[in-house]
Amino acid sequence: MKRVLVLGATGGTGSAIVQELLSKHRQVVVFVRSLEKLKQRWPSATDWRVGDVFDYQSIVAAGKDCETIFQCAAIPYHLTTSQQLPLGKSVMHAAQILKSRVVFIDGIYAYGATLGRPVRETDPLKPVSKKGATKRDLAELLFSRQYQDVAVALMRLPDYYGPMARKSSYLGMTLIGIAKRQPTIFIGRQSVAREFVYLPDAAKMIVQLADKTSAYHQAWNIPGQKITGRELVRLAKQDAGSWAPVMSLTKPLLRICGWFDADIREIVEMAYLTEKPVFLDGQKLRETIGPVAATPFSVGIAQTIESLKNPHQ
Repeated sequence: MKRVLVLGATGGTGSAIVQELLSKHRQVVVFVRSLEKLKQRWPSATDWRVGDVFDYQSIVAAGKDCETIFQCAAIPYHLTTSQQLPLGKSVMHAAQILKSRVVFIDGIYAYGATLGRPVRETDPLKPVSKKGATKRDLAELLFSRQYQDVAVALMRLPDYYGPMARKSSYLGMTLIGIAKRQPTIFIGRQSVAREFVYLPDAAKMIVQLADKTSAYHQAWNIPGQKITGRELVRLAKQDAGSWAPVMSLTKPLLRICGWFDADIREIVEMAYLTEKPVFLDGQKLRETIGPVAATPFSVGIAQTIESLKNPHQ
């Protein structure tokens, strides 16, 4: 994997993956919607393209001579059900033309509700939400006969956090508010233990897998670590020197806040994941690449808060 194209290179996962690829001395073409965002996130980037991920021709133009496409472009949360499949088709069609492999980054919604144990890649997809059904349909599309000539690896991440995440995750608003020492929110009950992956860790695991020919034509779990919201907030406030309150938004409050915010309104149907979380089994990953990257929360949160306090450094 010498030359790669990263779609959504200024977003949370995209930025982390670009950084990891550059640390491995890979030739990276960064693909973004806005040149201004590119300059803010990657001021020293030398190979970049501005385009639209929904236009397969612009991906093809950007991906010339690229062996692998990393699909990290984010869709506005409230547009998931309408835009996820068109995005998938655009990326896969471009890959067919380019004869490139695809690493497609996604979440855990397709798995549905908890099984009472960590979910494995071989477990059936039983979504219990409209966004989950869309994610199941995406998986079926990626591995369909229509695209059987494309080597694709579908990588599923739990909720994430990190210096690059900003508002692109459930923890985004929480950590940004804490870093600014302002009152903020936490989605879900803080007493519940949930799984979060530190984005630089996720990027390491994703790139390691992407280097392996055997990793394609299948799905992968990219596991994180468990922590309660209460402990996570305590660590973040300690690092930020903040005493400002952090209010938990449970399902009833999410419904009320959803009257004023389209993305929060869409979180309501996913609230089950904050009440009875789904955890990822990482055995398949460990058997393939060895030990899972797992930065301690005390380190990862400190680095995240420092980055949010000084966003232009």
